[in-house]
Amino acid sequence: MGRRIAKISGTPGKTRALNVFRIGTSYYFLDLPGYGYARAGKGQRAAFRGLLKHALRRERLRGVVWILDIRHAPSADDRAMQDALVEGQTHVLAALTKADKLSTAQRETRARELREALELPEDQIVVTSAKTGYGIVELKDAIGGLISGGTS
Repeated sequence: MGRRIAKISGTPGKTRALNVFRIGTSYYFLDLPGYGYARAGKGQRAAFRGLLKHALRRERLRGVVWILDIRHAPSADDRAMQDALVEGQTHVLAALTKADKLSTAQRETRARELREALELPEDQIVVTSAKTGYGIVELKDAIGGLISGGTS
């Protein structure tokens, strides 16, 4: 966005609501809670699943930017999210974060491994680092393609 719009916390799972950001006059970004909801109570987990299913069924949904840490293999929560995205036939753009924590060779290897594990085409994976800015321009371009109805 070119500016900070989302609030973040150092404590995973703190966000329990859907945050909506209006971008310009035509677009909205929906920021869903991270997987920390899994540590919430049974009722809160069920509410989150309902919220997610509702968000994925929105008629005007262009796609999902799925944020994953490049350093880790897909977790059980990642697999559950993958299932929900496939079930909803949702266009996905996977943003692999924390690229600055790996060497160039490790980064390329992990990106390939995650792409294969998540069964995503190469153009649906963008490796990024918020700390160094690596891949941010490519991520913005990919989001633009997703919004405009591209193949991402």
